[in-house]
Amino acid sequence: MPNSFYGPSKPDIEAHFLPQFQTLNPQPCYSNFNNSKDISKLSSAQYSTLESSSASGSYNPSCVSFSANESPPMSHIDFLSYPSGQHNSPEIGCSSPVSGSTITDDKNDLKHKLRELETVMLGPDSDVVTSSYGSAFGGRTHVALPEMESWGVMEIIAQRNLRQVLIACGKAVSDNDQLLTQWLIDELRQMVSVSGEPVQRLGAYMLEGLVARQASSGSSIYNALKCKEPASSDLLSYMHLLYEVCPYIKFGYMSANGAIAEAMKDENRVHIIDFHIGQGSQWVTLIQAFAARPGGPPHIRITGIDDSYSEYARGGGLNIVGKRLSELADWFNVPFEFHAASISGHYIQCEDLGIRPEESLAVNFAFVLHHMPDESVSTENHRDRLLRLVKSLSPKVVTLVEQECNTNSAAFFPRFLETLNYYTAMFESIDMTLPRDNKDRINVEQHCLARDIVNLIACEGAERVERHELLGKWRLRFKMAGFMPYPLSSLVNTTIKTLLKNYPNKYTLDEKDGALYLGWMDRNLVASCAWQCS
Repeated sequence: MPNSFYGPSKPDIEAHFLPQFQTLNPQPCYSNFNNSKDISKLSSAQYSTLESSSASGSYNPSCVSFSANESPPMSHIDFLSYPSGQHNSPEIGCSSPVSGSTITDDKNDLKHKLRELETVMLGPDSDVVTSSYGSAFGGRTHVALPEMESWGVMEIIAQRNLRQVLIACGKAVSDNDQLLTQWLIDELRQMVSVSGEPVQRLGAYMLEGLVARQASSGSSIYNALKCKEPASSDLLSYMHLLYEVCPYIKFGYMSANGAIAEAMKDENRVHIIDFHIGQGSQWVTLIQAFAARPGGPPHIRITGIDDSYSEYARGGGLNIVGKRLSELADWFNVPFEFHAASISGHYIQCEDLGIRPEESLAVNFAFVLHHMPDESVSTENHRDRLLRLVKSLSPKVVTLVEQECNTNSAAFFPRFLETLNYYTAMFESIDMTLPRDNKDRINVEQHCLARDIVNLIACEGAERVERHELLGKWRLRFKMAGFMPYPLSSLVNTTIKTLLKNYPNKYTLDEKDGALYLGWMDRNLVASCAWQCS
């Protein structure tokens, strides 16, 4: 494989072509409680233990435009009656509202303590215990305090630990405790901010998902929320910025390209099936690499499979991708064909792929298989069906790039915790590159990440399209379909290490069992591997 594989041999080539190929495809990135009252009894230490025990569709929350100095509403659901509040966290020093009081399991004593709290806050004649420490959180005394056992949650709120409040709210939603959920949502509104710290920004979108889940479910979220998509050119710009500021997508494209180039180094006719073509930007460097191959380039044919979301961001159909890739191939004197398959990957059949027996076949699954429903959704298991279909085509190599996240068949609360843990790392990594008050960063997170977060939390069944699996589960699926691992070239590892030198040193690259893992600190976020027919 030529050393020029991952970079242009002529400086003006990338400047000429890459602006046309801005990426579209950033898809990218646990409890034992049975009683609905249990969550309210947890101490802060117990919440930490709960977090550490973690095992392990789409709706656009970007409905309102706003400036860099303005936070959008945390909910765009007009028919909700939840009290609204400021979205930037107030700096409040919260101490125990009853000096010297202790928390006890004795219900009579607890009632007495809460009555003391009520008297301090509302006066001796009040017969309503209020939420949120009343005036300490802005004097909001209109929501009744849910059950006496909620003292533990009140203690957590007093500590202003947003992560723990999010977990408490997720557990309340899981337990269908409507009163506690409403109370905690009201508190969360005061703590989240789209321009704050990473957990505040993530919290804003997780809160969006919780509110949407309470108000509706599945596809009806689309109808209930009158959301306006950004202009296609703006959406493409946001996705390109995410592509540049984080290495996740580049890592996926580089590792997949490296495996395909290695497998096809001696082939004269190459057919690549891309199950999520997007803008086609991932194939720029591969076409260039084949052009520099000793003995001349092969004939390349790319079958691009599309979806409506990509079409919207692209501003048109697959003919746009075909035209751009053809122009690029002409520039490098590479024989090239483009075959458009304008159909959802769920429904692809062999006849849609234009297979020719004289071509060597490569199949690319980059950030797409987790959108395919499996046996946990319906009896029609598209996830495994596609793998069996691909196996029947006898490809030389199949590449897989997926988010290293466990949300497919998990129940709501474990999935909520996994989403919190995964995207905390993602938002922290973005925080190292773009300033918190940067409008572009706000737009990147709102339009490229929030959609997935809300889908994970708000939707169930077929409407939840974000269904990630850990690489261990993908391995089982590929082996059951008749594949065995294809070893990645050492050049891939070396090239990605070079790439990561351009990013903060908290990114990690691990190679294990023939797969590459890109992570942030101690959390793996993206996994890449390749497969061949056994």
